Amino acid sequence: MSEEMMRLGRERRFLVLLGIICLALIGGALYMQVVLGEAPCPLCILQRYALLLIAISAFIGAAMRTRRSISVFEGLVVIFALAGAAAAGHHVYTQFYPAVSCGIDVLQPIVDGLPLAKIFPLGFQVDGFCETPYPPILGLSLAQWALVAFVLTVVLVPLLISRNRKHLN
Repeated sequence: MSEEMMRLGRERRFLVLLGIICLALIGGALYMQVVLGEAPCPLCILQRYALLLIAISAFIGAAMRTRRSISVFEGLVVIFALAGAAAAGHHVYTQFYPAVSCGIDVLQPIVDGLPLAKIFPLGFQVDGFCETPYPPILGLSLAQWALVAFVLTVVLVPLLISRNRKHLN
């Protein structure tokens, strides 16, 4: 097996792991919603979409065989993570300044109009307010943890790719 194939195999395994982590985060959000009764706001739902799109891009990228095709999906992962970071960042801001609405009156019909809200309403339909304070997890709110996860994805994916491909032509 060539060195390039071994390195691309490492990237594919990383992408599978990233996809699994994103699906686990969505599962955790659903657990908090269904079992703990924490209703998702429009920004929560947008973050779930970002996680889902990252997972789908990561899994498709992991199925690719060429460096270029894997790179395309890794690029999509970063783009969707940036979008998730924007939603999570605004959510964190809204929680720090509750007088600022998350735009439930504006965002809710848009988010609820997206296809997954109709197909899987439990997971992708708005039911709460962004400024609602829920108990922190290890000192951070769920929005703060989401922001950390998205920023780590934005930073680590390109870093790990560049380190992995360092010696490839």
